[in-house]
Order: sequence, then C-alpha cells, then structure tokens
Amino acid sequence: MILGAFHPRFDDLPPVLPIFPLGGALLLPGGKLPLNIFEPRYVAMVQDCLGMGRMIGMIQPKEAEVAGPGQAPRVYDVGCAGRVSSFSETDDGRFLITLTGVQRFRIRGERTTQRGYRLIEPEWDIYRKDLEGPGPVQFDRSHLLDAVGTFLASRDLPLNRRLLEEIPEADLVTSLAMICPFEIEEKQALLEAPDLQALTDMLLALLDMARFPDSGPSNRLRQ
Repeated sequence: MILGAFHPRFDDLPPVLPIFPLGGALLLPGGKLPLNIFEPRYVAMVQDCLGMGRMIGMIQPKEAEVAGPGQAPRVYDVGCAGRVSSFSETDDGRFLITLTGVQRFRIRGERTTQRGYRLIEPEWDIYRKDLEGPGPVQFDRSHLLDAVGTFLASRDLPLNRRLLEEIPEADLVTSLAMICPFEIEEKQALLEAPDLQALTDMLLALLDMARFPDSGPSNRLRQ
C-alpha cells in the first residue's frame, strides 16, 4: 500500500471534522470508498469540505440505540477520516466522490453547524500510527480467499478470485474488510482492530465463523 503525494501529514489533520454516519459503509486507512451523495445536507457538507482540506469522517450509527425527539442519531466513538481524492457533479445535483482512508479518530466533542450536517472535534493522537502506512502481516492467502468465497457465495455475491490473487497483502485485507457485508458491530470491531495483523485475524475469524448460521454477530465477536 503506497501513500499518495497528497496524503496528509499528522500536523495537517483538522481540529474539526464533518462526519457522515452511514451504516454498513466501512472506511479503513488506505482504503477507497465510493459514495453517491444526494441528501441536501451532505451535498452541503461536500461543498464545504472541498474548500477546507477535503476531509470527511465516516462513522457507524448505533442502530440498536434510538435517539430521542430532536436528537441526532447516536454514533460509535471511533470513525475513520477520508480525503476526497476524486469527485464529479451530476446534472441532478448529486456528488459522486471517492474517499481515500487517512486515519482513524475518536470523537472528543461535537459542534453546532448551520448547514445541517454534523461537525465533531476529533482526537487524532490515539491512531497516529495509521499515517505510517500498514505494518507487517502474515496470513494464508488461499485460506482467506476460500473463506471469503464461501461467505460471499452464501449471499449470492460474486468473487473475482483471479483479481484478488494479484493484490498486495495489505490492500487485499483492507478491501475485503470494507466490502464484505458484515453486521455494523462487526464492521466497527474491524475498524477498531489495533493493527493490520489484528485486522486480518479478526477478518478471518468472522469469515470462518459465518459457516455457523446460529451464531449471531455478538457471539462471533467473542470468539
């Protein structure tokens, strides 16, 4: 995984960050996430961020917790900031963007905004090593591809194994963790894995445990 020329340095990370709560959409450092932005408040968010460092925080909503009247939906404390690395406009007022994952963050506080979207104060220090790029990782590629193939086939989803066999290890693990249709709490656990090896081990555990249909997501995460 090669960090691009426009990849931010730690000192470039912003003190405030717009967040986009979207269940099931996982962004990891170094990963690429395409998004179709159509809701007016998030169109406004993209317009604003294009002039302010191009950074957006992706975060998972807590589906099990229902917000009270007039309250914003509750979200997890940890998300991942991405840089808008490409974008295009559509004639019907949408943005088609790609976020490239930069660094994870923990929410320290939230600020009010007049544009409809949410602004948070991120704590960056805890995940500072994300900017150094992926660390070493070891795994059995054949086992991983067999496991993901079985997992996707059980959901009638295709897998281009030949393409995946040529992808570097870090990119392969990051991409599979992002695209596999896990439950929200499982995706959050993947996001909070301390390093690439832990992420790989957790991904393999989730894929292997998926063969047992009676084991719910909370049971799988306790394995």
